[in-house]
Amino acid sequence: MRKIRTVFNQRRSRVRRKIRKVARGRYRLSVFRSERNIYAQIIDDGKGVTVVSASTLDKELRDQVSGRGGNREIAAKVGKLVAERAANAGVKDVIFDRGGYLFHGRVKSLADAAREAGLNF
Repeated sequence: MRKIRTVFNQRRSRVRRKIRKVARGRYRLSVFRSERNIYAQIIDDGKGVTVVSASTLDKELRDQVSGRGGNREIAAKVGKLVAERAANAGVKDVIFDRGGYLFHGRVKSLADAAREAGLNF
């Protein structure tokens, strides 16, 4: 039986491989989820730079996090914040990189909030 981390790494590699095929120069909205926090960043893979980022550790959201930051409401606020920052940077179209996580719970909340705030993916 394979270890959970190995399965996760294989899933992440598979997702990133598919993203590379369809990216065509678009920015990538990458999500990282820890037990206590959630992070989102928009990356320009052509240049290898992060254009904008947001997380539960940002000043705007840090005061709103009570206890653990690992819930869907805070993830939605992170999604909205990263979409607002992307609009200010002139980014509209992105590809969503769920990073091996299932599209469920906090990851889905972040993605839905980013869509509602104006990002297209």
